[in-house]
Amino acid sequence: MKEHQLEYERKFLSKYAQKSEETKGRKFDIEPCPYRTEYQRDRDRIIHSKAFRRLKHKTQVFLRPNDDHFRTRLTHTLEVTQIARTISRALLLNEDLTEAIGLGHDLGHTPFGHAGERVLNALTGHFKHNEQSLRVVDLLENNGQGLNLTFEVRDGIVNHTSKGNPSTLEGKVVSFADRIAYINHDIDDAIVAGVISEDSLPKDCVEFLGKTKGDRINTLVSDIITNSFDKPVVSLSDEAMFYMNKLRQFMFDNVYSAAGNEEMQLRADRMLSMLYNYYIKHPEEVPNKTNNPNEDITVIVCDYIASMSDTYAIKIAKQKFIPDEFRI
Repeated sequence: MKEHQLEYERKFLSKYAQKSEETKGRKFDIEPCPYRTEYQRDRDRIIHSKAFRRLKHKTQVFLRPNDDHFRTRLTHTLEVTQIARTISRALLLNEDLTEAIGLGHDLGHTPFGHAGERVLNALTGHFKHNEQSLRVVDLLENNGQGLNLTFEVRDGIVNHTSKGNPSTLEGKVVSFADRIAYINHDIDDAIVAGVISEDSLPKDCVEFLGKTKGDRINTLVSDIITNSFDKPVVSLSDEAMFYMNKLRQFMFDNVYSAAGNEEMQLRADRMLSMLYNYYIKHPEEVPNKTNNPNEDITVIVCDYIASMSDTYAIKIAKQKFIPDEFRI
């Protein structure tokens, strides 16, 4: 029963962990569940959401719809959550809260990875995927009712980026796990795509962090645990942070902005721009609008475009811009 789980949290979790019974609660009160803690409930609500299911057809970095082995936004989410749970368990933090934040942190991500985020930001003047993730769980999911998640999960979702400042240690764990996951699995995918080679990685980073993806993840996870155990902070050592950031910068310089990948992203930019401008002119065709009749049309269209999977965006673009006789 739930009481046993709450008693376990009281007895065995760190004094710095966020306890389920100490949550700041939800925007709207609901009947307590007799079997699940509040954070377990949030996890289940996220997993059963439409936004979570759509992540399986959203690009992580490489636009490879016909290759099953490249990461998608969903597999990225699962890798982040696995790393975050490992860290939280070792630090005696609340694993359920960590899991819920990890599973929900990218629900607002656009189709075509950061190319989609970039084009929506340019078109609207302001678009951040972490803020959109919060909008998804607060408003857009569940037919405009939102998921009504706890404060701590919502706070962790909107603050998961490197510039964020989550109010719980569990949120900070997810923020670190996000960076550890994407740097290393994007290296893996970039090598398979032929964009970089193992030998091109900075030698000092390889010497410190490790030669393989598993070695590098293990080094960073171990470093966080060693530097954070029984402390009111979650942090890497200065040396580990230096090499992680150096490897991250290498990826920005050589992968995320690489010419081969940039061409595909520019095509995605053009497609999303065309869709955005089309729906601005034809707002009556946007389905599933929010319940707010005064919502600005640019926000409504942005919500719709951001929610699309890659495959759905391509399908709609074909329907809107390619005559039937030319479709393949």
